[in-house]
Amino acid sequence: MTLSTEDILALPKVVLHDHLDGGLRPATLIELAGEIGHELPSTDPEELAEIFATNANSGDLVRYLEAFAHTTAVMQTAANLTRVAREAVLDLAADGVIYAELRYAPEQHVSGGLSLQEVVEAVQAGIEEGVSAALEAGYAIRAAAILDAMRHLDRSAEIAQLALDNRGTCCVGFDIAGPELGFPAANHREAFQLLREHHMPVTIHAGEADGAASVGEALGLGSARRIGHGVRIHEDIDGFGGEELVLGVIAQHALDMQIPLECCPTSNVQTAAASSIADHPMHELRNLGFAVTVNTDNRLVSGVTMSSEFAALAEVGWTTEDFFEATLAAAWGAFLPYDEKADLAELVIEGYGIDL
Repeated sequence: MTLSTEDILALPKVVLHDHLDGGLRPATLIELAGEIGHELPSTDPEELAEIFATNANSGDLVRYLEAFAHTTAVMQTAANLTRVAREAVLDLAADGVIYAELRYAPEQHVSGGLSLQEVVEAVQAGIEEGVSAALEAGYAIRAAAILDAMRHLDRSAEIAQLALDNRGTCCVGFDIAGPELGFPAANHREAFQLLREHHMPVTIHAGEADGAASVGEALGLGSARRIGHGVRIHEDIDGFGGEELVLGVIAQHALDMQIPLECCPTSNVQTAAASSIADHPMHELRNLGFAVTVNTDNRLVSGVTMSSEFAALAEVGWTTEDFFEATLAAAWGAFLPYDEKADLAELVIEGYGIDL
């Protein structure tokens, strides 16, 4: 059965990988940039969004990353951080998302004089405002934050402690993001040791710009409960795409432990982690039983929504049942207490009308 736009919008969605600084509304970015005198490529919302999308689809990573210099420039005050977070929650809710984990790097938002603690409190205020405003608009959504440390910088131990200090109030987990190739997880050994000792949920960007060994390091040294992207884990599977497969230690571990892979279809193509949506490794990984989930990564920068990602997958053969399985995997992979994950999973089951 072909899924219509309305069908896809109505499906309950769970997003585990959505960058706050990659998902601003174009009009908001233009307004806030004007207030501080920051020059943008365009001051027309539609044209600005098109410029970012064109850059993302150019195959040039430098052009893809240009957008973040603009978005982070306007995210240096408490008021602006709160607004961006509030609008992100509202936009996700209107797109059928019932649970979202928004991630951001506090260290990228202190050039205006905010402390790291003030940054996380400002974002949390926006998340809470967004949830309340969405409910008033008729949408039920729950949202939380994940704190990123940057792979190529040296503040990960500090951000890990920040995450622990704000556990249960302003964040639910920790991540390392930024350039993967050349900046291994091992550089952040101290942070991961601290997080392990305190049983803090960790997800790590891996298997996007680097190969399966990077995923292995994330799962081993980093004790990651989820993998951001993770699509290149297929490089640890001999005969991938064929009938006779031999899983390596890394792939077998991820499969056995049902480690959620936070796949972001469009972004993965844009960053060359996948050659196309049709040939994305996530399809075969799903067929093999891996816990594949669907995510946006950067809604503004990549020009996507959860619904548009679902639509792109539907065009290459994904069915309602496939979306249900991926969404249920995301629900069980959420950084929530077990009983709350069970409640979220029940909402997914009810929303899809699945009789288990």
